Amino acid sequence: MTKSLKVAVFTGTRAEYGLLYWLLKDIQDDSELTLQLLVSGMHLSPEFGETYRQIENDGFHIDEKVEILLSSDTAVGTAKSMGLGVLGFADSLSRLSPDVLVILGDRFEALAAAQTAMILRIPVLHLHGGEITEGAYDDAIRHAITKLSYLHGTSTEEYRQRVIQLGETPERVRNVGAIGLEHLKRADFMSVEELSESLSFSLNKPFFLVTYHPVTLGSEEPEASFCALTDALDKYPNYQVVVTYPNADDGGRRIIPLLESYAKQNQERVIAIPSLGQHRYLSAVKHAVAVIGNSSSGIIEVPAFGVPTVNIGRRQKGRLAAKSVINSLPESGAIESAINIAISRSYKKDGEVIVNPYGQGNTSAQVVEMIKSTSFKTCKAFFDIQFNQI
Repeated sequence: MTKSLKVAVFTGTRAEYGLLYWLLKDIQDDSELTLQLLVSGMHLSPEFGETYRQIENDGFHIDEKVEILLSSDTAVGTAKSMGLGVLGFADSLSRLSPDVLVILGDRFEALAAAQTAMILRIPVLHLHGGEITEGAYDDAIRHAITKLSYLHGTSTEEYRQRVIQLGETPERVRNVGAIGLEHLKRADFMSVEELSESLSFSLNKPFFLVTYHPVTLGSEEPEASFCALTDALDKYPNYQVVVTYPNADDGGRRIIPLLESYAKQNQERVIAIPSLGQHRYLSAVKHAVAVIGNSSSGIIEVPAFGVPTVNIGRRQKGRLAAKSVINSLPESGAIESAINIAISRSYKKDGEVIVNPYGQGNTSAQVVEMIKSTSFKTCKAFFDIQFNQI
């Protein structure tokens, strides 16, 4: 059968690409769909590991690359990057002329792509809408992308209801679960030995996996919070630490020298790496004693591995979370207390199975079916709950 429906997928960060991996595979392998890949943001930056190379190594053709990041670590720089994104995405999306653009999540790069698609009358399918993260401007961005989108795949029923509350017609909003959980059913993970060889770092002790991002709303200073984290980690000299770089939000570059210095001062115990890539990252999650930081992965994917998460600060405040997620103030004593709970597993009863609220890992097939069964439009009516029955 001739491929007819052009499905463009946007990715601007390593984390988002990792979540989209199996969906990209399924679109690529479907005889009725043509995959178009639009790559931007951190993927193209040497500072953040040039992770577009991993996309190519995974067998995907990148149709368009759009450079948008500035050598800046300020809110002004982020806003200017969004403007560059709109300029670049306008040309790229005009050339691609897709039938639908798939966007995941809540990043500023994604907002630039979504608003460009809206002006070009390209319908958007948005994944992971309806969620709450009160400590980051991503929260408002996520809801804005929802309103710019025509079709929605949410990660829980509660989030589906919230997207409907934002005025989206229920028939175009489906609870498909968290797409990152697809890896649990379809991926092969590395052994500790294989992971050590890949990192050129011997993981011969229990280890923590650490990712800390800047908090872009509120008064949580990135340097102070990260130093509180390393002070807490110093209380566990018998545990190794694998720490990954933060994202490109304003304030993130202020963390990088701190984590590099921490790794240099503790070379036998700590390794810092710009990007693990999804395969190595999830393999590290599988073998870690705990995942520590404030990444959404610690809330959504990590609990499915039965690994505890120490969630620091307010960045992820408002997200649904499994019982294995232990929240901590961004203070060294509080983080230490949370780590003690995590490594002792005292957050659960003996034999208790931790339930992850984000689905069963069969999301990609549902999204492909949504794409193939939808007659995409760019006009939509506001669904007012006051006058409609759900």
